[in-house]
Amino acid sequence: MFNYLTGLNQQVGNFPGVTVDKKMGQSKITPGLNATVIDLPGSYSLYPKRSDEWVAYKVLLNQDETIKPDMVLLVADASNLKRNLLFCSQIIDLGIPVVVALTMMDIAKRKGTQIDISGLERELGVPIVQINPRKNKGLEQLKKIIEQSAENLYQPPARDFIDNTALAENAIEKVKDHYPEISNYTAIHYLINHEHFLLDDGMQDTIEQIEIDNKFNPTKTQAEEIMQRYGHIKHIMQQTVVEADPLQKAMFNERLDDILLHRRWGYIILLVVLFLLFQSVFWVAKYPMDGIEWIFGEFGGFLSNALPVGWWSDLLINGVLAGLSGIIIFIPQIMILFGLITVLEDTGYMARISFLTDKLMRKVGLNGKSVMPMISGFACAVPAIMSARNIENKKERLLTIMITPLMSCSARLPVYTILIALVIPSKVYFGFLSLQGLVMMGLYLMGTVMALIVAWVMKWFIKSTERSFFILELPTYRAPRWKNAFTTMIEKAKIFVFDAGKVIMMISLLLWGLSTYGPKQKMANVSAKYEQLIKENPQQAAELNKQRKTELLQSSFAGTLGKAIEPAIRPLGYDWKIGIALITSFAAREVFVGTMATLYSVGEDADSNNNTLREKMAAAVRADGTKVYNLATGLSLLIFYVLAMQCMSTLAVVKRETRTWKWPMIQLVYMTGLAYLMSWLTYIIFV
Repeated sequence: MFNYLTGLNQQVGNFPGVTVDKKMGQSKITPGLNATVIDLPGSYSLYPKRSDEWVAYKVLLNQDETIKPDMVLLVADASNLKRNLLFCSQIIDLGIPVVVALTMMDIAKRKGTQIDISGLERELGVPIVQINPRKNKGLEQLKKIIEQSAENLYQPPARDFIDNTALAENAIEKVKDHYPEISNYTAIHYLINHEHFLLDDGMQDTIEQIEIDNKFNPTKTQAEEIMQRYGHIKHIMQQTVVEADPLQKAMFNERLDDILLHRRWGYIILLVVLFLLFQSVFWVAKYPMDGIEWIFGEFGGFLSNALPVGWWSDLLINGVLAGLSGIIIFIPQIMILFGLITVLEDTGYMARISFLTDKLMRKVGLNGKSVMPMISGFACAVPAIMSARNIENKKERLLTIMITPLMSCSARLPVYTILIALVIPSKVYFGFLSLQGLVMMGLYLMGTVMALIVAWVMKWFIKSTERSFFILELPTYRAPRWKNAFTTMIEKAKIFVFDAGKVIMMISLLLWGLSTYGPKQKMANVSAKYEQLIKENPQQAAELNKQRKTELLQSSFAGTLGKAIEPAIRPLGYDWKIGIALITSFAAREVFVGTMATLYSVGEDADSNNNTLREKMAAAVRADGTKVYNLATGLSLLIFYVLAMQCMSTLAVVKRETRTWKWPMIQLVYMTGLAYLMSWLTYIIFV
């Protein structure tokens, strides 16, 4: 709906907990009417408990500093009308013009539910439009109704849905003495939640005194209100809705849930789905990645032969082209991963994963709602941490925030891909089991398992007196929207190229400069040393030139930095080049590949520029002649990137969500320490 009105391609679900913040866009409703459309987080009532519900609540109560709504477009589920009418009735009583967009009519019909739309309009006193955004039905009519409401052809109902005045007559009157423009129902919310409203201290004290003087009981008032509303809703449903016999044969939805949510088979199916997901990342992406790698290799070799030797050609080939190759080559895997995740979301299976894992989550101090942020963490930890706002319990929300960065985000995918290709043989078992795909799945599972272990440990240190509940709406199973999946693939690729790509290119160019230049005297001494050696041994000129370039790289600013930290990382099997990559990766994990591309290009002969990055890294050797990237080092580095906190953006969003630097600093320390320890153990085991 939001995407249709605004022309945007936002990835939003149709159940609470998916959208956790406001999304805004401009819409041309009719040729003469433009509007700003705000997509608010989903809610079931005007009594917020979660952080995302507070976002919607403050907008609807005119307590948002930037947004004052002129009209509310309420999207209601026809297949679960009773629950949606509660929220609808509350908004009506706020006195805001309302248009109801009724969706899921096809699902309601399959359930045997018949709705008298005109009768429902009459009972509610607001316009109702049947729509199906997936099939583009009813949308033009909806725009027409919005235009008519904007022209005041539709007014808020003259009467309240229930008798709100009777709930607290004297207290309401006292509040309206100060705010005569608000509705009776809005006045009740001033009494209940004024501490969260944009009121000065004097008015806060005044309303507090009104509560005391009139013995206002928020809990009792809320309970009475809900009972009255459901009583009226029951009456409306009797008049306008005909529901099927509850003993009718179960629908397809229930029959499929019997299988997918089975206490044993459900978990096996989940593992199979995840297995296929990660196998596909290698199966499908292998060929386009090989093609892109070959193109960049050939193009680099061509430029090396065609361009004259100079600093600008070196910058172009070993700085710009090397950085660009580290971006483009991973686009196929990113597109495939996000396309498949979008299909799982569209079908409704993603919510079932939350339900399946709730029992396990509770054992480690979380609940099923923590799964959504954790799964979102496979894409990016930043929005995933923000999505933890839908968790009511503060302890569980904080635990979720602290462990979500352990989920392997898409930024780790380029690192996993290049290292797995280096140290894991490309073997296939039984004709379909890819060893590299299994290792990839193992890395994702390891991040998940470590997240659960950390949560279990932390739950003993983070105390809470709040009770935890898990209530989740399971969306209806649907066929995936292939257009939506394709759009998501394109959008995620664009985000990677233009957002992460800018960082990778910037770091690559900076590293080229740091790797090419160094202390003048030091660099001059190295050049003079090898010029003398070449003069004395002209028959060894080629080998001596290669050694000169290696020593110049080691003497550069980048080499000096790498050598400085090498003693700390040598126990993990890393050399100074890997050390530089670890440092640059704190800007963004995916920078690792761009760093390697730059470091292994600078100092190479022109003849080797047509080699791929994997070939250059595979050929890298230590001073003693042993391979840098053997199995022990490769696995150690993979484990480090699974567990380490290497993302400044994630730390920033954790600080914003927790409103203190305490928790992001704890997160940085424990994740880095855990990564170092586990990487060291891995290296010791496989060396």
